[in-house]
Amino acid sequence: MNTLIMFGVLAVLFFFISGIRIVRPTHRALIERLGKYNRFAEPGFHWIIPLIEQLYSENITEQMVDATPQEIITFDNLNARVDAQVYFKVKPDEMSVKNSIYNVNRVQYQIVNLARTTLRNIIGTMTLKSANSERGRINSELHKILIRETANWGIEIVRTELKEIDPPKDVQETMNKVVKAENEKISAIDFATATETAADGEKRAQIKKAEGIKQARILQAEGESEAIRLVNEAAQKYFVGNAQVLRKLQAVETALEDNAKIVVPADGELVNVIGNLAGIVPLKREREAEN
Repeated sequence: MNTLIMFGVLAVLFFFISGIRIVRPTHRALIERLGKYNRFAEPGFHWIIPLIEQLYSENITEQMVDATPQEIITFDNLNARVDAQVYFKVKPDEMSVKNSIYNVNRVQYQIVNLARTTLRNIIGTMTLKSANSERGRINSELHKILIRETANWGIEIVRTELKEIDPPKDVQETMNKVVKAENEKISAIDFATATETAADGEKRAQIKKAEGIKQARILQAEGESEAIRLVNEAAQKYFVGNAQVLRKLQAVETALEDNAKIVVPADGELVNVIGNLAGIVPLKREREAEN
């Protein structure tokens, strides 16, 4: 009897333990009973009836799937190797988790195939050059189409990233040569512009220098002219008058060589000069002294 009781306790304990389920915070779960949806499981402890109920867990964190590289023929009939990544996550509410499990089989696989098909449709209408230069538009269209097509999958398409659009090797080499030639052309134009600018600057500097020399010479000539003018004015004012006085003195000196007595007017300019230089006193003053 004791053995049977012990066996029964162990069986109940095993039955209870085998029904324990723990849902992590990063997951949500659905519990089915006999193959039919029964209830929604939030994070935490849950107990299901073994063999009768089944718990299906779904990750609700952001996930990434690679659309895997593929060859796409562009509008200008060139083969381009295209690869992209899609970031998505399952919405945490009950309806979204149910849709992600019941409305689509293998969500990641379906997203990859949908992204590859969408890329073929988008890039097939573009030239290789425009596809490389309009990656933002391709990402935007891919993201918009994936959101529309997965609306009932219970997931959120977070973003899409176009990893690469590689042309064939020979086309890539030609494009590299074209880019190199364009860069060299731009460099040559920039160098020519810089040289022309430097030449213009040197020319303006020489002109300024010549104008400065010219202005300096003009000022120097004007200064010399002004000096000559002042000298001429001084000569006209002082030298000419003194020369006349000197001539008069010379005439008096010649006349006085023989001790001749000369009487000159008292108000004459020559008398004053002679009086200052030779001590001759005007005749009028002598008479006044005698009186």
